[in-house]
Amino acid sequence: MKTIQELFPRGLIVSCQARPHEPMHGSEIMARMARAAYEGGAVGIRANGPEDIAAIKAAVPLPVIGIYKLDVPGYQSYITPTFDSAREVAEAGADMIAIHATAETRPPGQELDRLIGRIHNELGKPVMADVSTLEEGLVAARLGADVVSSTLAGYTAYSRKMEGPDFLLVEELLSALSVPVIAEGRIHTPDDAAHALELGCYAVVVGGAITRPQEITKRFTHRIAHALK
Repeated sequence: MKTIQELFPRGLIVSCQARPHEPMHGSEIMARMARAAYEGGAVGIRANGPEDIAAIKAAVPLPVIGIYKLDVPGYQSYITPTFDSAREVAEAGADMIAIHATAETRPPGQELDRLIGRIHNELGKPVMADVSTLEEGLVAARLGADVVSSTLAGYTAYSRKMEGPDFLLVEELLSALSVPVIAEGRIHTPDDAAHALELGCYAVVVGGAITRPQEITKRFTHRIAHALK
């Protein structure tokens, strides 16, 4: 099983995702987005679902962090919440698998330690734990996660709500953990991304600020609206 250092150089990982209700949804579009990210210098891609992952792996020579967002009725965890979803992601070509690693409810038989162990032992893939608090990061690392990411900071009911990145959590994770830390979540500017790396993160994942035109447009229109008042 490869380490993150063997898979990814330090730098920018671009999250190429679009849900079914979004205008950019579609594997062909995400593959083109990944190609644009590659040509812009990204060192890796984060992608959702087997179809998008397979299309992206065919389009660019970059390592992929694979996820599979699934709504399991009655449970809060939705980022690769089951071993079956992780297996599909691995079979599509993902080099690393990211999983929901918060304290939120999980489907039966998908306890965090069991899921991490099966991904390692049966799929031979490293695991990235998406967390929202320091405590969750500590648990994930203790249970064998290879990388911890701040992906879900502000997206759980009990985590800090911030307009921008939760750099406080990033600093806490960096101070407390021996495994690599990735910064992700509401990173809107190149300065945000650079700051995460300057703090000591191994890499930074940027999504909407690069790959969601509707979000980028909204930032312009909101600022222009204030200027026109």
